[in-house]
Amino acid sequence: MEVSIRTHPPWDDEEDGKMGVRLVGLLPADLDEEQAEVYRAITGGARASGPRAFPLTDEEGRLRGPFNAMLLSPPVGFAAQALGAAVRYNSSLKARTREMAILAVAAHFDSAFEREAHEAVGRTSAGLAESEMTALRAGRMPELTEPAERAALRATKALLRHGTLSDDEYADAVAAIGERGVFELTTLVGYYSMLALQLRVFLGEGTSIRNSKFTQ
Repeated sequence: MEVSIRTHPPWDDEEDGKMGVRLVGLLPADLDEEQAEVYRAITGGARASGPRAFPLTDEEGRLRGPFNAMLLSPPVGFAAQALGAAVRYNSSLKARTREMAILAVAAHFDSAFEREAHEAVGRTSAGLAESEMTALRAGRMPELTEPAERAALRATKALLRHGTLSDDEYADAVAAIGERGVFELTTLVGYYSMLALQLRVFLGEGTSIRNSKFTQ
């Protein structure tokens, strides 16, 4: 099937020069079978179990946020959504650690969708305080009493700013969340960074990447 895109400059849609939406939402009835399989995987499975903190589709069934773009390439989109489900639902990271790391990525890339979606998760199921989310939104380290949470967030900051961990940062992260946790954390940062970039490309989110400096 053909995918509808805008042919005029997207910034014509915004008075402040920001890019507009480039990729039109795809209706469920217009999907081919491969795309429909990806759609069902995103809207079903673990994401459909229990209360949803944020809607995955609009009123007409179009996928919201980064998920609509996954339909452009069903093989890649299916694998991407499966990775996201594994990171969120089958990780050894505690819910608070996971959601704070996601919100740090959202702040770094100035991703409105990631921020709003995962602040909702933080409120409803991860036990994040409003003060903690306010600090993360501003690129600051929240006041945390759990050393493991602080170490995981420091590692997240280092990955976002430098793309790696120093020996000391790696040792601290392993001591806090284990080698498995460090692998899962680096995967999480990579996955949500990928989504943030796709939100920028296809939905015109953000105009600059922030240089996050968490207070130690």
